[in-house]
Amino acid sequence: MKTKLTTKEFYQGLGSPVDTVQAVFFFFPCRYYDQLCSIEPKFPFSENQVCVTFTWKDAFDKGSLFGGSTIYQKPSILGGNCCMYYICKRKNIGAFQHIKDTVLSALNREPTVDISPDTVGTLSLIMLAQAQEVFFLKATRDKMKDGIIAKLANQAADYYGDAYKQCQYKDTLPKEVFPVLAAKHCIMQANAEYHQSILAKQQKKFGEEIGRLQHAADLVKTVASRYDEYINVKDLVDKINRALTAAKKDNDFIYHDRVPDLKDLESVGKASLVKSTPVVVPLSQKFTDLFEKMVPLQVQQSLSVYNQRKADQVNRLIAQMREATNLANGVLASLNLPAAIEDVSGDTVPQSILNKSKSVIEQGGIQTVDQLIKDLPELLQRNKEILDESLRLLDEEETTDNDLRTKFKERWQRTPSNELYKPLRAEGANYHNILNKAVQADGQVKERYQSHRDTIALLCKPESELNAAIPSANPAKTLQGNEVVNVLRTLLANLDEVKKEREQLENDLKSVNFDMTSKFLTALAQDGAINEEAISEAELDRIYGSYKQKVQESLKKQEELLKNIQNAHQDFSKMKQSNNESNLREEVLKNLAVANDNFVELVANLKEGTKFYNELTEILLKFQNKCSDIVFARKTERDELLKDLQQSIAREPSAPSIPLPTYQTTPAGGSKPAASSTPTPAPRTMVVNISALSFSSRLSKC
Repeated sequence: MKTKLTTKEFYQGLGSPVDTVQAVFFFFPCRYYDQLCSIEPKFPFSENQVCVTFTWKDAFDKGSLFGGSTIYQKPSILGGNCCMYYICKRKNIGAFQHIKDTVLSALNREPTVDISPDTVGTLSLIMLAQAQEVFFLKATRDKMKDGIIAKLANQAADYYGDAYKQCQYKDTLPKEVFPVLAAKHCIMQANAEYHQSILAKQQKKFGEEIGRLQHAADLVKTVASRYDEYINVKDLVDKINRALTAAKKDNDFIYHDRVPDLKDLESVGKASLVKSTPVVVPLSQKFTDLFEKMVPLQVQQSLSVYNQRKADQVNRLIAQMREATNLANGVLASLNLPAAIEDVSGDTVPQSILNKSKSVIEQGGIQTVDQLIKDLPELLQRNKEILDESLRLLDEEETTDNDLRTKFKERWQRTPSNELYKPLRAEGANYHNILNKAVQADGQVKERYQSHRDTIALLCKPESELNAAIPSANPAKTLQGNEVVNVLRTLLANLDEVKKEREQLENDLKSVNFDMTSKFLTALAQDGAINEEAISEAELDRIYGSYKQKVQESLKKQEELLKNIQNAHQDFSKMKQSNNESNLREEVLKNLAVANDNFVELVANLKEGTKFYNELTEILLKFQNKCSDIVFARKTERDELLKDLQQSIAREPSAPSIPLPTYQTTPAGGSKPAASSTPTPAPRTMVVNISALSFSSRLSKC
């Protein structure tokens, strides 16, 4: 993970080797922990979304644990560095307690032994005792009053005693830890009695002085005899024995004070200077979020829903306008307008038809439509192949997972693939439905094209061939300059103006853009949650309210114009001379106008379909990458788990031990061998720091 600190800036802040230890073993892990806490609300880290596999080795065993959530990664990082918190003089005694409270909620199965609630609870007690011991050592070095030092030592002894009892009760830590805790408990008690004896001497209580020194001597003798494998107490033994010898000598020759029994001695007081403090983020000073500009997941989700609402509203308004335009074109085509008022000679191609023919030819004519239709199956097939390959990856991994689960049964402890892949399979099914609907839409477009192909092809002919294909009719009565014709021309011009305004309005609707991030962030900061629907609806009404009004006005204006055009066309039809030739000619002109409208709509639909397939390809490629990533992560997890299972099986005994016959173990004389009076020594393992022992393995993985 890259940080914004340069090497020079980093080392300028280090003033001693201890500072360097703090930086290496505390600063960077804490920054990583803080970054996880900061990024968690922004990234949906989970096995079925943003899948990042975190692998941790058990510090006490050969097992491993895999997790795809930062909820487990955070306590693992925290636990792996708890042993350094005291070395760096940090007030993070409550780190283990925090782990104890959160680790179970982070997993859907049992955690490894080293980070289980019982283990970290015990380690929390050990660290509390170690912290108290630090205060005792500091007070001793500073030569504080013996009464205070005795209380600090006695409290440390109590903490070590509690930790020892917890170890015996839960039995989760390595056996080597037990004698160290027992020895520490005795040593702290001995120190408490020693310093309390000095206080008794100052108070002229010479008998009490001897009694406490005798108790201290017994305690260190126990440590020296039982736990010398782990802790060397020679200096402490010598110091206590010297004090005891001098006290006895003075009392025997001078004071003759009665030495009380141990049970009659007043207990030493206690003074605790440590306590468990909650983990407060950030742990590191001057923490800088590397992903500061990214918004929280709630805001991302709200923005996604808002954008969908916005797109739906814009598409609705555009669909209303396009539907109205198609309706107007259909009405004009049925009335043969404007060709009817232009075709007064009866033997030439009306100008409006020539304009339509020119427009169709400029757009490529039927060759364009044929090519677009030809490309659709290839685009469809490419999308199907990507989707099928994505689901095949999931199927193969799920089959392997099921086979291994059947083979290893309860040993195969990880989330089943069929449960993990449910969201991905639902997403894949949705894409299948989208493709099926697209195939149906493509079929409808092709069918429509076939029914109008010949007429569209006619529009692509040169003017001479087009004129020859249109039946001629007897010249109509001269209608140029007639009032009805002028009214129709005016109404048609007004309708064209409405269409142009509608095109501009559609462009304006598409270009409207407003960033809702700040509004959602403000709502999240103020209320702690986002009422997306209320905020989005209010903002969409504010932004698109005026556009809705303009669309309705345009629709209403068109309705009035079409009504007036139909009325004027009735008057125009009465004035025209009616015969079979003119009726046939008018029918052909109507079909040509309809063919032009269909050509425009077909090209638009086919281009939109091509764009849809290309955009869907990008979406499906992302889906394929998501499937590939999670399958790769699952394979990596599977390989690690298989390795651990194989090692675990290899460590298991191949068969139960068979007891030897009695005659093979009994001497010839029939008597049993004498039991050895020498106890079996404990394994010689030096333990310097309990917390470091517990998490040395975990720390190495950070």
